[in-house]
Amino acid sequence: MRSARSPYGAFRKLDLTVQRRVSGMLQGEADGLRLGPGSDAEELVPYVPGHDVRRIDWNATARLGEPHVWLTRAEHELDTWVLVDRTPSMAFGTALAEKVEVAEATVAAIGIAADGPGNRVGLGILEAGGVRWRPPTTGRRTARRLLTAEPPSPRTARTAPGAATLDSALVDLGRRARNPGLRVVVTDLLPADGTWERPFGWESALRRLTARHDVILVEIVDPRELELPAVGQVTIVDPETDRQHEADTSDPRLRAAYAEAMTTLREHNARAVRAAGADHLRMSTDDDWARMLVRLLRRRARHPRPARSRTAAATH
Repeated sequence: MRSARSPYGAFRKLDLTVQRRVSGMLQGEADGLRLGPGSDAEELVPYVPGHDVRRIDWNATARLGEPHVWLTRAEHELDTWVLVDRTPSMAFGTALAEKVEVAEATVAAIGIAADGPGNRVGLGILEAGGVRWRPPTTGRRTARRLLTAEPPSPRTARTAPGAATLDSALVDLGRRARNPGLRVVVTDLLPADGTWERPFGWESALRRLTARHDVILVEIVDPRELELPAVGQVTIVDPETDRQHEADTSDPRLRAAYAEAMTTLREHNARAVRAAGADHLRMSTDDDWARMLVRLLRRRARHPRPARSRTAAATH
């Protein structure tokens, strides 16, 4: 069960966290989540293929012994859409928070951090019965919308099993706006249809999305999902379908097989996201999510990705 909280109090606390730890990575109020085309020099970094050679600082290059370039402050408005998974499998957590709480905090932080003159952030909330879309507005308003949105009741969540799938949500996300921009997807990538082998149903939809947009996929995991504890006979309930399975967790062979299957699934997820060309961040419920997000933003700022060439996406 999710912890009781005041949504407005949660927003104020999150806003303070973002201001202290995340917003400083954005290099200005209207720059969006990465440095880009502009006129003002902003950051001196080592040259990597894809940087504009006209921005090489020859004095710094001679002094430091390797080519360095000036990245520039982006002067364009940022078009962002975020999709957050709130299906039943996300309502699980054995560490500091439930997966859905980490997902919501991450998406809301991105909304707050992307807030700036002209920037707009649209929101999609993936639930068992479908996707609730909210039109683009300021990043802070989008963050507040997410944190104050009522979660679906368990009864509602199971009235239309299979009605909401990640692949259909990704297809719909690609139709939200015509202009290329940033798309952020936060989900646990647990297969609702029981398919644990590639290709996954969402792969082709993610590939089409990255062909036009800059995509970040944040995969949320919980430590207890990766291995079973030895607690004897238990009843395991599938949160997506409500099906029950009896298991003897005292059997070391069962625990080993489960751990191997989960490791394989996570490896397949990483390969699929990387092959699609999206940035991949794996975040656990026992992680410091703000630190993980800052690490991602820092890497993206130092190594901007060409708009049409994303095949070298890094997976973390």
